[in-house]
Amino acid sequence: MRVKIPSLTLITDSSRYPDDLLFSVLEKTLDHGVDAVLLREKQLSSAKLLALASRLRELTSAYEAALYIHTQADIAAAVDADGVHLASGDMSNIPGIRGWLNDANKTVSVSCHSLTEIRMAEQHGADFLFLSPVFPTASHPGAKHLGADAFIDIVSQSRLPVIALGGIDGDNCHEIQGHGVAVISALLAADDPTLAAISLRQQG
Repeated sequence: MRVKIPSLTLITDSSRYPDDLLFSVLEKTLDHGVDAVLLREKQLSSAKLLALASRLRELTSAYEAALYIHTQADIAAAVDADGVHLASGDMSNIPGIRGWLNDANKTVSVSCHSLTEIRMAEQHGADFLFLSPVFPTASHPGAKHLGADAFIDIVSQSRLPVIALGGIDGDNCHEIQGHGVAVISALLAADDPTLAAISLRQQG
């Protein structure tokens, strides 16, 4: 399977940004750069997650954008999402996730934070990776970040496609130009999400 890697992924975070804001931003950005959504809502019940995933699937399909579901393969299968995303500690579950999805066109991606984790993801059969945090990030305050140079060096050694995640915005994304990016606040906290998406996409 040839995996299409999104250029600009918006990650959900309803603990900081409510659903109505999320959909408002998506309506403004899906036609201006955002080509994937990662639904990451660990605190939601399965029923609420399914409802949110169903609504996101309808919207992303309308714009031919991808939808990935964090961890829950059953939700991904129920809404016909494009794939499942796993935390680094869960990458050994990749074979089981693939069996549950039972569709060669569905992807399994993994969060990684080092070259060691990337090598493990490669061995477990991931399709692509999110490497983070590249820059200081509001979602993980105080966490050690890689910096642009280390990110580029690690990516150059990866056998899998890599998306940059963590603290990326219109002011620094040029430092990792040429790589797909995933963001939260760069779009959900933007004064003008449309211009922010265009800027991120053009510099990516």
